[in-house]
Amino acid sequence: QVQLVESGGGLVQPGGSLRLSCAASISIFSIRSMGWYRQAPGKQRELVAAITTGGSTNYADSVKGRFTISRDNAKNTQYLQMNSLKPEDTAVYYCHARIGVYNYWGQGTQVTVSS
Repeated sequence: QVQLVESGGGLVQPGGSLRLSCAASISIFSIRSMGWYRQAPGKQRELVAAITTGGSTNYADSVKGRFTISRDNAKNTQYLQMNSLKPEDTAVYYCHARIGVYNYWGQGTQVTVSS
């Protein structure tokens, strides 16, 4: 069973920064696609950013230029660096990994952007 554990969420003021981490219970070296999703109250879960084993990245338009996704295969961890945070970034952020035909999710970490 694959486990993904997020950390790094919290309360931050507008314009601030946070870095989310997602530690996997298995080697991520061969996991082709990993990413971050978020879900705000009353809204559907949406893709924030994704990264492949080759380092190709994909971002939602709303976070381009502000968020950066990365992965450290040696530490079996992926990251989401979030800068210039806005109140509309407030959501529960979920780590995601696709292995074969299966999707795996972390438990989520709350990010609240408020003054």
